[in-house]
Amino acid sequence: MSDLGVIGLIIALVTAIVSYQGLKDTRYFHQYSFEVGAIRSQRQYYRLLTSGFLHTSWLHLILNLFTIWCFGGILEQVLGMRSFLALYLLSMLGGNLFSLWLHRHEPQYTAVGASGGMSGLIFAGIALFPGIEVGMVGLYLPGWLYGLLYVLIAAYGVTTRTSNIGHDAHLVGALTGLLAAIGMVPGALLTNYWVILALAVPALAFLVLLICRPAAYLQGNLLARPTRLQTVDDRFHGRRKQQQVALDELLEKVHSEGLASLSKQELQQLKELSSW
Repeated sequence: MSDLGVIGLIIALVTAIVSYQGLKDTRYFHQYSFEVGAIRSQRQYYRLLTSGFLHTSWLHLILNLFTIWCFGGILEQVLGMRSFLALYLLSMLGGNLFSLWLHRHEPQYTAVGASGGMSGLIFAGIALFPGIEVGMVGLYLPGWLYGLLYVLIAAYGVTTRTSNIGHDAHLVGALTGLLAAIGMVPGALLTNYWVILALAVPALAFLVLLICRPAAYLQGNLLARPTRLQTVDDRFHGRRKQQQVALDELLEKVHSEGLASLSKQELQQLKELSSW
């Protein structure tokens, strides 16, 4: 660990200020949070970034500030200010874009937190500096163990879906940060391959499970065995539900921006969906 650099300090201060405003002002919180319907239907793409500076509680904020304090200084020192900022923003965007895809049929889904960015810093820091230790006041954990625990906590949060913290963004943000770090310092792949594999393999395994079992994920029980095979009726009702979600998104866009805002493809889709 080392003292925060200029970019790390700016990120920490902006995150703290925006989170404070969001915690005391509900309207502000919802205006800049990650909301699938607003991003897809109203094209409010700025939420992919602004949501990363909001938090659900003071504890949530403190944990993420602790992460940037542990990993930000040494990464900025080695990578430089521009590369460090690029790594952080790429991790945040990577995590949120995956979350947008994963929840594309859930227009009401919302989440906040610097999930992708912070997890990207963790994996990047451990990949480049396997011997790094995380902690304070004499209590320290090996960096690789901290990273593994981080993945397990994110996996548990994704499975249970008990809060609006973007746990699924943690996994892809972490992997994005890992890849970005390797791209910036290619030599790390040869010298630190063992810790990179220790981080990447469980994260990728859970990510594949998440992609392959979307139905179980939506039920909040990703690891449970399916109780029965999917029947023709199950598939029919699943398609109807997806069609209803798509129709709701189009109607919301018409309501907020007018019929003229729809493209030719969207008009055709609206006509088809309205006919069933």
